[in-house]
Amino acid sequence: MHETAHELGRIAVTNVGYLWLIPLFPLIGATINALVGWKLQQLFGKKIVHRIAVTAMFAAFGVALVAFSQMLRLPSEERFLQDTLWNLMTAGRMTVDFGFALDPLSMMMVLVITGIGSLIHVFSIGYMHDEPSYWRFFSYLNLFVFAMLLLVMGDNFAVMFFGWEGVGLASYLLISFWYTDPEKAKAGMKAFVANRFGDFGFLAGLFLLFWALGGAWTPRTGSGLRNNDYQPIAELNATAGAATAAQAHALAPAVHDVKVGPTMSFRELRDQVVIESTGVKEHLAGSTIWGVSLLTLVCILLFVGAMGKSAQIPLYVWLPDAMAGPTPVSALIHAATMVTAGVYMVARLNFLFALSPSAMGWVALIGAATAIFAASIGFFQYDIKKVLAYSTVSQLGFMFIGVGVGAYWAGAYHLLTHAFFKATLFLGSGSVILGCHHEQDMRKMGGLKKHMPITRWTYLAACWAIAGFPWMNGFYSKDEILYKAFTSGHLALFGVPTPWLGPAIFVVGIVAATGTSFYMFRSYYMTFTGEYRGNAGHHDEHNEDPHSASAAAMSHLSVSVHASDGAVHADGHAHGHAAPAHGHAVHAPAAAAATAHAPAHDDHGHHGGTPHESPWTVTLVLSLLALGSFFTLFLGIPMAWTGKAPILEHWLAPALTAQEGVPFQHLSHTTEYMFQAIGVLAGAVGWFFAMLLFKDAKSEVPARLKERFLGVWTVVYEKYYVDELYAVAVLKPSLKVAQAASWFDSNVIDRLVLLTGTVTRVVANLDGAIDKYLVDGAVNAVASVTQECGRYLRSLQTGKVQTYLYGALGGALVVVLLNFLIS
Repeated sequence: MHETAHELGRIAVTNVGYLWLIPLFPLIGATINALVGWKLQQLFGKKIVHRIAVTAMFAAFGVALVAFSQMLRLPSEERFLQDTLWNLMTAGRMTVDFGFALDPLSMMMVLVITGIGSLIHVFSIGYMHDEPSYWRFFSYLNLFVFAMLLLVMGDNFAVMFFGWEGVGLASYLLISFWYTDPEKAKAGMKAFVANRFGDFGFLAGLFLLFWALGGAWTPRTGSGLRNNDYQPIAELNATAGAATAAQAHALAPAVHDVKVGPTMSFRELRDQVVIESTGVKEHLAGSTIWGVSLLTLVCILLFVGAMGKSAQIPLYVWLPDAMAGPTPVSALIHAATMVTAGVYMVARLNFLFALSPSAMGWVALIGAATAIFAASIGFFQYDIKKVLAYSTVSQLGFMFIGVGVGAYWAGAYHLLTHAFFKATLFLGSGSVILGCHHEQDMRKMGGLKKHMPITRWTYLAACWAIAGFPWMNGFYSKDEILYKAFTSGHLALFGVPTPWLGPAIFVVGIVAATGTSFYMFRSYYMTFTGEYRGNAGHHDEHNEDPHSASAAAMSHLSVSVHASDGAVHADGHAHGHAAPAHGHAVHAPAAAAATAHAPAHDDHGHHGGTPHESPWTVTLVLSLLALGSFFTLFLGIPMAWTGKAPILEHWLAPALTAQEGVPFQHLSHTTEYMFQAIGVLAGAVGWFFAMLLFKDAKSEVPARLKERFLGVWTVVYEKYYVDELYAVAVLKPSLKVAQAASWFDSNVIDRLVLLTGTVTRVVANLDGAIDKYLVDGAVNAVASVTQECGRYLRSLQTGKVQTYLYGALGGALVVVLLNFLIS
């Protein structure tokens, strides 16, 4: 292993030659299964397919652990591993390399992606056992992980953007995995299109950022700054006079040199912003466009990109529909990959956001609004996966509260804790769906704690975590976020300081946390307590939702249609494990199954038989993830308890400490304990009401409350009619614009093109006629005259002497005659 250490910029860099292996292994797995997986599956069975995919994931995780162990041995200010592969492009004075870098933040992300991603791959072995397109599923899964690794490991904006777009593509492929079902295909397209709106903002923000930086990178007369050069801090200080060398080294202990000039590298750009004497920070902070702070506009546009990837209001609508994909896909998207990309991007660019209190205020405000909005939608959902989907949207809101108020490490910590408990919840729901013969309606469940004890306990542990109880990890990350929100006094909106915004966000967060606890324990009690209701022919009419009749009809139709294709189950494929317990029909012939793309996996319908615990590949993964939801709490134990900074805060400090720090009020430990107690109380209140209303499935209280507040219930159940609003305000106008554009294209553009073609053809014919009859005619006439003259003259030369003698005599006579006439 080749390693060199040198100090460039804010932290020392260790060049290593193996980081590229981390994304390479998933790419290899994806490529093999995509190209020859179908043949391998046909020749050797499905085991070879998942062995390739799972081996690739564990290999990537193993290399990540090697990098982590190396980073642990370095001093905190030197924890930066870099691996540059090749030059990607050179534009003027800017050189962009294709390379990877790991600092404490990206290292945490890589461990989450490869670690939890590996467990989800293992879970998929049992869950997708009878999927005909087994090879395609694992190929897409590996591709998803590869794209996410590109995003978090990229050393610069260019590599990050490759990964940014890659996860969008992979999510489309996985969400619409059963593409023969139009609804699932639509869900994939919806996710793809919604993310394009966010990507537009992200690209616009990048273009605007580098346009602004162009002025900072222009050499200033007399400054002595040499662009694209590494300069000692002392020289920069002497040149610009902005800070003393001691102050600069206090900001960045390991700095010897700072690169000045065009760059797309995160590290080099942060160096230039951190060290005030480069002038970059001053230039960015002082630039305006149309009277608006340029930096604020840049950050808000970048945040629009984050809103798309991380499903914030108003671009959250794609994420609940992403449940159309297989449950392992839901777990991977929600826990370990795509939805965390936006949070990661904001945390990565903390040195920019920290310069704009207005941008931070909007990030935190939209995060808080999303947290409470999505939590309320989860109150009345009956599809277990939809409940978890809206909980993800809500928890992402908490993460954005964290990074929005400047508690970057707390937002990143909640990303980590959420990855564990949300993966547990989603895979637990998948285990329930599997055990209940692919039923997702919680009204058809109940009593599963007797049949699925391991799934029950792991699901309950994850509920404790997401509700924020001190014996699980979610308490520590959520509490830190809300505490920092309350003590933040630096936020602004529209450039106006708003000291009230932080406490207001705290209140909203507490309400959202209470709601989170309520709907999560509601899902637990409806699923695991009481008696099993899966064999019931109908629901209690009090618990019917307005669309149950049509939903049941569609479910029945779906089952009937798929049954006609050869015993394909309502979930879209026939799970073969524990076949007697499932009571499934005989499978279709292997040849037919290999060509069928069963589209309706995870859908409602198909029940009967006794619920059963899932295979060991499922329960083992659930147990490991639940344990992770416990042990990761030790990374965030607050300073009020130990007198020391939390482990993760210390670990992330080199990557997430903004250049001038974000100010927070310092309250006493007693006050901090009070805030922690409020957080626990919020979770307890939600748990209490969920237990009161739903522990006894025979209770009529929920039905009475629904009847009394039917209007409110309907609005919330219908998700505030946001989808309908999108259909009216966005979809229909877009379709009309598209239709108008189509009409204009057909009736104006095409006709102009046809007219141009016709005119061109007429002109060409006229030109051809002129050329043929005038130009060519004149030329041909001259040739003809010449030819005729030649022919006549040629007739005089007969070669006979007599003829020439007659000609001479005739000529002489003519001469004599003319002479006579003249004289």
